[in-house]
Amino acid sequence: MKLTIVAATGGIGRQVFEQAVAAGHDVTAVVRNPEKLRGAPARIVAADLSAADPATLRSAVEGADAVLSGLGPTSTAEAGVAAQGTRAIVDAMTATGATRIVVVSAAPIGTVASPGRPDPPKHDPGDGFVMRHALNPLVKATLRKHYADLALMEDILRDSGLAWTVIRPPRLTDKPLTGTYRIAYGRNLRRGVLVSRADVAHLMLRVLDQPQTVKQVLGIAN
Repeated sequence: MKLTIVAATGGIGRQVFEQAVAAGHDVTAVVRNPEKLRGAPARIVAADLSAADPATLRSAVEGADAVLSGLGPTSTAEAGVAAQGTRAIVDAMTATGATRIVVVSAAPIGTVASPGRPDPPKHDPGDGFVMRHALNPLVKATLRKHYADLALMEDILRDSGLAWTVIRPPRLTDKPLTGTYRIAYGRNLRRGVLVSRADVAHLMLRVLDQPQTVKQVLGIAN
């Protein structure tokens, strides 16, 4: 496949990039700092997704069979980049006729209010008692701006008309790829507290061959 990978030097993006290259895909990597991929067997496009040049993004996604994005805020100062960058990606895809996009969000987002979902459910159906009443409220309070950004990103995708898939992982680890993770449609997974970045990347590539995942949210966990 011809794949465009956005934020290809980030935690999950780098895993997607390495797995896609290893699988023999034709890869275009969209990164803020091309030096981080110097010598990599891929086409490298420099772009800052917080203020991306439309022509640059159009050139990066034109002809792509799919776009995979690991874009997300890594600090409070970066909150907003997921929505801003995804809106720019959607505009570029719409302009060039690309349709398939897979993005990473986060497990709590199903219960986060957004302009498109002002009254989300209070609890995710996959969360257990401890997650609902202790862990999620604490994490959502701490990462409020991050999650508002991701919730708006999901709104943008739902309204885009594209063939999107959203992956919502819980806490991420740097453990190696296993390929034996659990998934669930439209909800989180009971006792699903951890998952590796490598396994999230594996699922992002895996769903490209699964039409049933189009316009779906997938929970993932070990």
